[in-house]
Amino acid sequence: MSSTKAETRSGRRALWIAIPAAVLSVLPLVWAFSSALRPSEEVFRYLYPLSWHVLIPETVTFDNFVTLLGGEFHWAMINSVIVAFFSVVLGTFLSATAAFALAVLKFPGRGPLFGVLVLSFLIPFEAIAIPLATTFRAMEMQNTYIGLVLPGIGSGLAIFLLRQFFLNVPPSLAEAARMDGLSWWGVFRHIYLPLSRPSLVGAGLVVFVFQWQSFLWPLLIAPDPAMKVAPVAIADFAGELGVDYGQMFAGAILAAGVPLLVLLVFQRQFTASLASSGTKE
Repeated sequence: MSSTKAETRSGRRALWIAIPAAVLSVLPLVWAFSSALRPSEEVFRYLYPLSWHVLIPETVTFDNFVTLLGGEFHWAMINSVIVAFFSVVLGTFLSATAAFALAVLKFPGRGPLFGVLVLSFLIPFEAIAIPLATTFRAMEMQNTYIGLVLPGIGSGLAIFLLRQFFLNVPPSLAEAARMDGLSWWGVFRHIYLPLSRPSLVGAGLVVFVFQWQSFLWPLLIAPDPAMKVAPVAIADFAGELGVDYGQMFAGAILAAGVPLLVLLVFQRQFTASLASSGTKE
């Protein structure tokens, strides 16, 4: 009984800490949404002295969204969707094949190769972005969807997550399939892929989020206005003559809504993929 009461008290304390933390984490999103629903000149009007109008607009208007979608921003959103879609399809497939090789196949240098792979996603992409952009320009891939997609399909973190899941698949399944004459490709396609759907979703989400929020790479490799993606288009609202905060917040809300919706739809699979990783070395 005493242990149950202690657990109840600790649960209540955790709840009292979690609720204010959740409210504080949501406040910036609420402020951004309310700022998108007010005229640009009123965005910072109520910060000092601080009032409730910071979160509740005194004048509600949808002009920022109407102007935003009536301009070129919707093409930037379409470009982001195209880049993210092909990055997820190609990146998830390549990550799955690489993870299968590192987890199941026996070949010399597999351990050091996996170590290099782990180091690869610990290095910030910004450290290699400029020399990589120079290489892509020399290969005439500037202002192309191929140039935007290629760097995102090689995700070391996605390969790591899938490899950790593949290590949990009983080796006896692959051995039995090989004895029945199934090729390694068949083992991968008919055994490992069907069992790894949650982890495939998790790997796909990793690739998707990386590509959707990418700013520096599209800025370097796709300066053509017709090839702009959403993050770059949002940054353009800060010009030399001023900043249109209303449309900037409206664009940020629209751009953030897409990954939020995707994560809400696939949250169970993503949680399952994280839970299944790291159980074996």
